[in-house]
Amino acid sequence: MDFGYSRVSTVGQDLELQRNFLLNEGVHESRIFFDKGFSGKSMQRDGLQNVLAAVREGDKLIVPKLDRFARNAEETLRELRELTDRDVIFQFGKTVYDPGDPFSKLFLTFLSAIAEAEGGWISLRTQEAMARPDVRKKLKGRRPRFNAKQDAAIARHLADGEMSPQEIADLFTTSRASVYRAAQRHEQRKIQ
Repeated sequence: MDFGYSRVSTVGQDLELQRNFLLNEGVHESRIFFDKGFSGKSMQRDGLQNVLAAVREGDKLIVPKLDRFARNAEETLRELRELTDRDVIFQFGKTVYDPGDPFSKLFLTFLSAIAEAEGGWISLRTQEAMARPDVRKKLKGRRPRFNAKQDAAIARHLADGEMSPQEIADLFTTSRASVYRAAQRHEQRKIQ
């Protein structure tokens, strides 16, 4: 049987292109595993661990690109050795990995090293950009869930003391920490 695996690093990225690739390669929808919001550095991802547990001798594991499987050369090669020992065929893109072919092994080692280096370069570029004050100034952080009126209502409930912070959180379907943050935002608005 053919199994597929895909991954995106951020929740905002779309898995659709990878999913379509796997479907076009003949992988049935029910045998496509994915991870969303995970870096490729660590192999400890639920979708990846599930697909590795699902494949059996003679099965094929297909990933759209090698860097979707992993961005750590050492872990990639270790995992491929384990798949090879279990007689599982590994395909990345349109290329089927042949562990008996020295060129195939060299090519895969080279690509996994490039994927790891690329991950490092992305991290360096991000750090360099974040060091610039003009970039940091543009980053506003996550927007609050509640608007100014809701913050004021939460602050009033908290101030009158008739409800506990947990009861207020339940009323607004949020956490106690969010209740305190909303009250703090309301106080800051009053000062401004």
